[in-house]
Amino acid sequence: MPRLHKTNRSLAKRIKVTGNGKILKRKPGQNHFNAKDSGERGLAKHGSKESPKEYFKDFQALMPGKAISQ
Repeated sequence: MPRLHKTNRSLAKRIKVTGNGKILKRKPGQNHFNAKDSGERGLAKHGSKESPKEYFKDFQALMPGKAISQ
């Protein structure tokens, strides 16, 4: 039986794999210094966005147990 590689836990906590295999991650720059942002800019920070397709091969190597598709 082949050896299963361990999932990179730091990556697993930062991304979400949808049912179709897409990868969602948080936009950068949401943690602090939010009080000075306008309402429109603050609302734009909400939610997740789909990860670029260039990262799929890296994600597959770091998360062997998840079904990730392009």
